[in-house]
Amino acid sequence: MHRAPRGGYLISKRRWKWLLLGIILVLVALYVLRSELRRSGFRWMLFVSSLAHLNAGWLVAACLFGLATYYGRALRWVVLLRPMRPHPNQWNVFSATVIGFMAITVLGRPGEFVRPYLIALKENVPFSSQLAAWVLERIYDLLLSLAIFGFALSQVGKLEDLGPALGWVLAVGGWVVWIASALCLLLLIGIRSYSDRVRGRLLDALGFLSQHHLDRARHFIEALIQGAESIRSVRSILLLVLYTILEWSLIASCYVCVTRSFAATMHFTIVDVLILMGFVSFGAVVQIPGVGGGVQLVTVLVLTKVFGLPVEAATSLAVILWATTFVVIVPFGLVLALHEGLSWRKLRQQEQEAAP
Repeated sequence: MHRAPRGGYLISKRRWKWLLLGIILVLVALYVLRSELRRSGFRWMLFVSSLAHLNAGWLVAACLFGLATYYGRALRWVVLLRPMRPHPNQWNVFSATVIGFMAITVLGRPGEFVRPYLIALKENVPFSSQLAAWVLERIYDLLLSLAIFGFALSQVGKLEDLGPALGWVLAVGGWVVWIASALCLLLLIGIRSYSDRVRGRLLDALGFLSQHHLDRARHFIEALIQGAESIRSVRSILLLVLYTILEWSLIASCYVCVTRSFAATMHFTIVDVLILMGFVSFGAVVQIPGVGGGVQLVTVLVLTKVFGLPVEAATSLAVILWATTFVVIVPFGLVLALHEGLSWRKLRQQEQEAAP
């Protein structure tokens, strides 16, 4: 079991060098993006027009809901931390959550390890236990996002423009996703109740992998089992489910507010918002440092292909949606990270320990 190292915090004395490098990378990325959009005939006036008609009140509400989601995540992590620390410091967990999601937005996937690392450091618990909590948190998010995605598929199948054949395929796909969600839930229950047997069965099933990939799979399964075994009480499970529902309700509220802020140029029903949210939740699986990964791409694709919006209008909504759900936390995360210090070398060490 690894403990978070006590030496070195997560922004060092060379913090300004890293900030300057980040700003330069962002400016280069914006220049390249601008050049590509010019060549593709992107109509900037339509894009700007969509943003110019935004309703400021709904936009502020979307930002508030977006910020509230991080507090909801912190509350859920407190439940995951209690088996190791009966009375955890909620501020420690919340500040680590803010810094962690700032790191994900800026760094991409390596930033995932910032949050468990900081919580382990602040609460003086084994780092491996917080990796287990992270895995368990991801499973709860996956279960609910699968349910929303299944609903999105079933509802998209009813759209007339898609035709009866494709509509039937998507409707069946929705049921398949719901069944997959139920199977994941059963697997989680099985791991909690029959950990040794499930561990053996899973490793036997993955025996065809190379030794390197099998070691990675074993590491992941051990973290999953440790996390599942740490939540034994029914009350803890109910709280995790409740906070997960709260978290995704806040996300849905953010989506609703963003779409309402575009009411002057676009119209979305609640079902439309859930369809969009279902697809975009899977785009969030891929993260690109400083950009956010598949979120924007999936958003634009769904808005253009499913809802028939012009690519310029779809891009404007995708940008605002990404900003209110991801970028909104970056200034707060930077302030906290600068206050506490951040060593990229220590982060890399923790990433290597977490993924052998």
